[in-house]
Amino acid sequence: MSILQVENIKKSFGNVEVLKDISFSLEKGEVLSIIGSSGSGKTTLLRCLNFLEFAENGKIIVDDELLVDFALHDKQNEAALRQKRLNFGLVFQSFNLFPQYSILKNLTLAVELLEGVKKKDKEKVKEINNRALELLKRVGLEDKVDAYPCQLSGGQQQRVAIARALMLSPKILCFDEPTSALDPELTGEVLRVIRELRDGNTTMIIVTHEMNFAKNVSDKVIFMADGIIEEVGSPADLFENPQSPRLKEFLSSSLKD
Repeated sequence: MSILQVENIKKSFGNVEVLKDISFSLEKGEVLSIIGSSGSGKTTLLRCLNFLEFAENGKIIVDDELLVDFALHDKQNEAALRQKRLNFGLVFQSFNLFPQYSILKNLTLAVELLEGVKKKDKEKVKEINNRALELLKRVGLEDKVDAYPCQLSGGQQQRVAIARALMLSPKILCFDEPTSALDPELTGEVLRVIRELRDGNTTMIIVTHEMNFAKNVSDKVIFMADGIIEEVGSPADLFENPQSPRLKEFLSSSLKD
């Protein structure tokens, strides 16, 4: 049974049609990688899934529940919007950590605000802190709990961002080019964490330019070009037996780089 169904998503910026009738589905525990050249619509699609952008048309269905029909959606209902976003966790390429807060606070802040937790609620604060510590240990950063983002490497900051996204227990974890801001040495440590999440049966959507990673970690790969899904299939299908001339050209260029 599909955990996610995306139906007929269309999105334009002015007169430029960026997403042209995008549809796909994702099973629970699956890892979907989305590849394609810059400007193909990958990040815009991810932002529409997380309601950071609003499509003009299309539906998002999670666990057989209609989350949004963009043609009918009331963008002004912020409370409902926040609830819808909880289905998805998003890890940005630029980390987006709060520089003024410790690593622990970066993880706990959203949960405390969402649940209205006050300092006097000591048991609840302890429970949230313990959850954060467990996740920091999971990404190998339990010794950085009192550090600040400026004291961490880019790879460590991205691992904190992954742990923070997991704090709210999203049904689907989304990554927008999670290694694009990192040098090759730091890229490896972030990819290892994502691979471990995959082994833990986490459902993920990953926009990536790391072809070898997409090939090795994905259950399904989507190749986008000019706002459409040009080709979709298993990693073996797309990387070893591409059908579309556009995909063949893209892979030839990517592997050459």
